Amino acid sequence: MWAGAVSDPISLYRARRLGYSPARSKHLKEYHLKNKEIFEKRGCGTASSKSTLRPSRFSSPSFQEERSRSEHNLVNIQKTHERMQTENKISPYYRTKLRGLYTTAKADAEAECNILRKALDKIAEIKSLLEERRIAAKIAGLYNDSEPPRKTMRRGVLMTLLQQSAMTLPLWIGKPGDKPPPLCGAIPASGDYVAKPGDKVAARVKAVDGDEQWILAEVVTYSHATNKYEVDDIDEEGKERHTLSRRRIIPLPQWKANPETDPEALFQKDQLVLALYPQTTCFYRALIHTPPQRPQDDYSVLFEDTSYPDGYSPPLNVAQRYVVACKEPKKK
Repeated sequence: MWAGAVSDPISLYRARRLGYSPARSKHLKEYHLKNKEIFEKRGCGTASSKSTLRPSRFSSPSFQEERSRSEHNLVNIQKTHERMQTENKISPYYRTKLRGLYTTAKADAEAECNILRKALDKIAEIKSLLEERRIAAKIAGLYNDSEPPRKTMRRGVLMTLLQQSAMTLPLWIGKPGDKPPPLCGAIPASGDYVAKPGDKVAARVKAVDGDEQWILAEVVTYSHATNKYEVDDIDEEGKERHTLSRRRIIPLPQWKANPETDPEALFQKDQLVLALYPQTTCFYRALIHTPPQRPQDDYSVLFEDTSYPDGYSPPLNVAQRYVVACKEPKKK
C-alpha cells in the first residue's frame, strides 16, 4: 500500500513537537549587531528601528498625489457624461474633451500601477531580509548544548504560523500579456531549479515504522556535488534532519495564482495532488473538488480515505501554499 494513502489521516499523523530555546545574551548581542550592519547597508535603517518594517513608499506623497489627480480626473469624466446626457448630444467639443480626459485617466492608472508595483517589490525585499535574518540566526545557533532542553511550542502556535504563511503568500500580479512564472500556483519549478535555504518544500521521508510519507520541511542546504538536499522537518525545528535526492523534494508555490486573471495556473477539478492535511504537517494524496474562485479562496479537496465508502473524505479546504502536483497515478 502506498504510504501516502490515507486510511485515517489524524491517526496516521505523527505527534511531533516543535521546540526552541532562548539565546544567551552574548549571542543575541553579536547577532543583533551583525543584523544592524546588514540593515544599514541595505538602506533600511537599523535593525532596532521601528521604521525598518514600514517602507516609506506606502505613505509617500507621490502615491497620494497620483491618487488625488486620478480621482479628480475621473470626476471630470463623470460630469462631462452627465452634461452630454442633459444636452442629449455629442458635440465635437465633448468628443475632444473626453478623448483627452480618458488619455489622462489611462496615464494616471499606469502611474498608480507602477507605484504599487514598487511598493510590492519593497514588501518582497523586506520579507526576504527578514527571512535572511531568521536563517542567519538558525545557522549561528542561538542555543548550544550547555543550555537546558528547548521548550516545546504548542501545536496551536505552529498551526497558526502555517496559516499566516499561507495568507501572506503574495498574489502574482503580472503586466498585461505576462504569463505566470514557475512556482506560481500549480505551475511547477523549472527542471534546473534549486530551492534556497529557508524555502519550504514537500519532502518524502521514511517514518519510524518504515513507511514513506510526504512532510512539510525547510531546506537547509543543497549539494551540487551529490545533487541532494538537507532539510529539516518543520515539526521538529532542527531535531530531525533528512538528506534527500531532488526527486524526493517538491518546492512549494512562491506566489498565489489569481483565478480571475490566470485560471490556467491553478489545479483543475478532479486533478490528483498532494495537499497538506488540515492541522497536520503531512501531505496526502487528494483530488481537487473545487479550485479557488477568487484570489483569497482556498482549494476544496477530497483526501484519499479508505474509511469512506467511495474512498475519499468530505471536501476540506487547503490553501494554495500547501497544494502541489502528485506525479504518481491515481488509485483505482
